[in-house]
Amino acid sequence: MGAFASITAFEWGLLCVAAFGIGISKSGLSGISMVHVMVFAYVFGALQSTGVVLPLLIIGDISATIAFGRHANWSYISKMLPPAMAGVTLGWLFMLHMEESIYRPVIGSIILALTVIQIVRLWRTSFLESVPHTRWFALAMGILVGVTTMMANAAGPVFAIFLLSLSVPKMEFVGTGAWFFLLLNTLKLPYSYQMGLIRLETLTTNLVLIPLIPLGLLVGKAIVGRIPQKTFNTIILLFTAIAAIRLMI
Repeated sequence: MGAFASITAFEWGLLCVAAFGIGISKSGLSGISMVHVMVFAYVFGALQSTGVVLPLLIIGDISATIAFGRHANWSYISKMLPPAMAGVTLGWLFMLHMEESIYRPVIGSIILALTVIQIVRLWRTSFLESVPHTRWFALAMGILVGVTTMMANAAGPVFAIFLLSLSVPKMEFVGTGAWFFLLLNTLKLPYSYQMGLIRLETLTTNLVLIPLIPLGLLVGKAIVGRIPQKTFNTIILLFTAIAAIRLMI
């Protein structure tokens, strides 16, 4: 059982908070996802934690599609999913052959750069106005989403930047992300299983934490429902910047 058999009461408390945070992040506040990334990495180690988190993310995605799925824009999903799966395969290859200490700062730097560009676009709307609507932008962002979700379970902020750059309304933002990540995370399962990251003990741990995810989603839904669109965009960018910096350090 290894580390799974020796989880302390304090660590269980952290894991419960992190599982609750997964639910909140699935309500659209994607930058909060770095909380559970950090907590699970602290308890299980960075690589092993990805296998523990993935089934929990899928439960969160299912809950989010029930709550917000009717608002999804499937044109964005269809554009992003194929390159994202290519990115998942690329990320899987990186995980087999590259040290995590190398790829995490690179991912963080890219996300932070995208965040800065989006902040500039909010101040000067004409800056790179046509870029988000180009085919190559969706292709590049899709690949980046796939790489980051496979290697660090940190694709939420990347996908958020993609949708924000297109000025997607708040509820459409959440519904599109819910369906996109349900499909993407489900397709990631064979990769994580092949690497031995999903096992009986990881699934047992999941069973304990699953009930907290819908509770977090309900809290997040209540928060998002009361946030004006402009404030929502600002919060997403702030959380995204924090997530990027955390990856870098």
